Formats: sequence, structure tokens, C-alpha cells
Amino acid sequence: MTTVAWFHCFAGIAGDMALGALVDVGADLAEIVALLKRLPVTGWSVEAEPVLRGGIAATRIHVDAEDDAIVRTHSHIAALIEEARLPDRVRERALATFDQLAIVEGQLHRRPAAQVHFHEVGGIDAIVDIVGTCAALELLDIDEVQSSPVTTGRGMVRSAHGLLPNPAPAVVALLARAKAPTVGRDISAELTTPTGAALLAALVTDWGPLPPMAITATGFGAGSRDLADMPNTTQVVIGTASATAAETLENSGQPVVQLEANVDDVTGETIAYAISALLEAGAHDAWVTPIVMKKGRPAYTVSALADPAVAVDVRRVLTSETGSLGVRGQTLERWPAARAPGEVEVEGLPVRVKVSPGRVKVEHDDARRAARRTGLPLREVVSRAEAAWRRAHEDPPDDAS
Repeated sequence: MTTVAWFHCFAGIAGDMALGALVDVGADLAEIVALLKRLPVTGWSVEAEPVLRGGIAATRIHVDAEDDAIVRTHSHIAALIEEARLPDRVRERALATFDQLAIVEGQLHRRPAAQVHFHEVGGIDAIVDIVGTCAALELLDIDEVQSSPVTTGRGMVRSAHGLLPNPAPAVVALLARAKAPTVGRDISAELTTPTGAALLAALVTDWGPLPPMAITATGFGAGSRDLADMPNTTQVVIGTASATAAETLENSGQPVVQLEANVDDVTGETIAYAISALLEAGAHDAWVTPIVMKKGRPAYTVSALADPAVAVDVRRVLTSETGSLGVRGQTLERWPAARAPGEVEVEGLPVRVKVSPGRVKVEHDDARRAARRTGLPLREVVSRAEAAWRRAHEDPPDDAS
């Protein structure tokens, strides 16, 4: 049996929010503090406060630390963690988190990772948040960490280097390194911080919706302030995954949301533009179905299929571009076939293809462009592109003996 912690980052994640969620779910704060006291760092204390965020009960972690004005390097922090004689997984997870930070900061500031100077993330409170989160995972006996897509805000954030774009460059780089799915919200707040992103980059083994598990507990870690549009919390769900759960995951489809609106008062040009806008907003697919509404009026159903993480954005586009007074939706499952991108040449022009088992599909825009430039019929370009891919990838005949 594998114990899994799944972080639901619908309002982003920060180090104190991750720690607060784990305390809220049942990690004993006194035991966390006992492990933290092994660090050769003094002048700090930790308290947990029960709060409400958007009507949801959550735990807010307060780290009271003296401002020691020390700008620590990655090597300095790694030495502190090594010296602390922490349990193996706590040490390894904490070091991995600071390693991710050092690599990204080194790339951003063009210096070796070991020489990176940590400012905000090198302060005592950040060290407590990161090592405390790793300690809490150990106390809960977490074997594997997974996460939902990660939400970020907009605007600017203040740092030791002055004002920076939000999400901060370090956050973007960390999430990119982890290949984390992300979604931006039109909220002027730092929803995901470098410490939160670093914890995810170092610890998460899989990204996506709630994995199949037998849920045993759930908790919420609170951010420092209330948000108008959503609860400012990070959720953690703890459960056990088994062979049965793994089989369920293999057999179950990928969750998607189908959104629809019926319209009878828009032009064909408006509907065509709406389809393009839905795809640009992140929909997997969008289409139009002719229908007949009440009193025999001809109309259309505009439909979009989207990942749950971007369903809100797609719904807004569907409403604004069609002028519909309402949108309906339902959650479905899909089983997309594995596919890989490729490229061939037709008459010296590049044409992209998608390759799946038993099929080669030519990208229509590329084929159309090649047809216009060569004067060949579109169907001929498609046929030549498919044949070129098969010639390039078919197995060569065995040499005669």
C-alpha cells in the first residue's frame, strides 16, 4: 500500500500554506517543531491558528522569526540541513527542494548553484516552512506526493530585487522544470510563491486530478489574506493507493467538462469567431450543431470540451462571445490515443503530422499552405505527406543471406 498526499492548488500554494494543510490534516505541530529544533538555527517559533477562508475552515501557520539579516547561500543551507540529523526522507526532501531553488536561481542570475544567494527563501521563516513541510510529510508517513494544476496570479510582486512580474520568474522556472500544468487567474495576488513552487518541483511525482485512492483525511492550509473570488487555501488529500486503484486509473478516462450554449440570434461570422476564441482559451475541441428551438426557430448549439482546470475560462469565453444568457455543462471522460508530433517535406516545404498507432494525420494548416505555394491539390499534399512519413519510418528490408 502506498500513502499519497495530493495537493489541490486551486488558489496556488506557498510554503506556509503547504505546512498549514498538513497540520490541518493531522500532522502534530509539536512533533514538527521538535524536528525543526534540530536545525542549528535559533530565534524562531511556530504557531497554528484556526481560521476561515471563503467560509472554509483552514489552518494558518505563523512563523515568528528574528530578522538576522543573513543572506544565506545554497551551500550554507545545505550544511544546516545535513548537520540537523533529520530522518532520511525529511533530509532528502528538504535538500531536494533547496536544490531546485538553487538551480533556478543560478540560471536566473547566471551563477553556479552552490554560490546562489537566497534572499526571501533563505530567511528563517522560509527554512522553517520548507523543512517543516518535509517533516510533516514524514510524520504522516507519506510515500508519494501528487498535485493538481497550479494556479498563479497577475500583476507585480515585491522582492529583494525590487518589483517583479507575477508569477515571479523563479516560480515560472520551477514549474517549467517540473513540467507542471498551470492556470493563470485574473487576481492581483501572489497565489504561488517560490517556496511553494519549489516544494512541488522537488516532491511531486504526478500531476492531474485527484488520483484513485481510498481517502483517509483532508485539510486546508490558509494564506495570509482573504480573496474576493476564491478561498485563499491549499487543500491536501491523504489516501492509500492500491493495485485496485491503479487498475481503476488505467481503466478510467481523462476527466473533461463539456460546455454548451444554445443561440438563435448571432451571425455565422460571430459563431466562427467564437469557435476560434474557445480553442485559444484552452478548449480541447469546439464545434457547432444546428438545432430547432421553440416556435420552430433555427438555431445552433455551440459546444466546447475542456480540461476542468480551464473550464472557468472557457465558460467565460462561451458566454461573452455568443451573448448567451446561460451555459450548461457536464463532466465526461475521454480516452485520448497516444500521439507524437512529426514533420515531413512536400516539394521542399515543411508539413507537420501527428502520429498515433496505425495512423498519420497531417496538420491541415500546413497542408493548405503547401497546396497554395506549390499549386498541388490539397488532397495530393496530404497523400504525399502521409507517404513521406511512412517511407521514412518503415523498417528496411533484411539483407538476403
